[in-house]
Amino acid sequence: MKTLSLLFKTNKGIAPLIMRLGLAGVMFPHGAQKLLGWFGGYGFDGTMQFFTQTMHIPAALAFLAIVAEFFGSLALVFGLFSRVAAFGIGTVIAVAASTVALPNGFFMNWFGNQKGEGIEYHILMVVLAAGIVIQGGGQWAIDSLIHRRLVSGKITTALPSSAVPAVS
Repeated sequence: MKTLSLLFKTNKGIAPLIMRLGLAGVMFPHGAQKLLGWFGGYGFDGTMQFFTQTMHIPAALAFLAIVAEFFGSLALVFGLFSRVAAFGIGTVIAVAASTVALPNGFFMNWFGNQKGEGIEYHILMVVLAAGIVIQGGGQWAIDSLIHRRLVSGKITTALPSSAVPAVS
């Protein structure tokens, strides 16, 4: 119960809220591209095919990346499972940085004179995600409501007394 309570505990400041909404706002379009085909994306089938056949990513990890980007960004908007969502997004971005962007160096491709984007954007995203993992969802996060109920005992993980057989 204490571990569960720590998962939902959050710094109630505005900085984690800003980080959470900023990360969600930037990540949502990427997740929507991959899952729904919005914003010029391939959609779920196309993304899975690209990840598994072209990039040779195992299907389970490709699926988790899509889920982390789309549902993780939605969870961050509401501040629900903020730490888990930020960890998932941060992991996806760190892997993308090390496998795709790192060979292109540090800088983004502002002038179109390199093969692809560098890692500077990825570093910022990972740092935002790490801040949320450390601080929690911040102000107006559903996590804080859940934490309050866990601490007050209004949410329990124990079985209801009617589910436990009586001993005679």
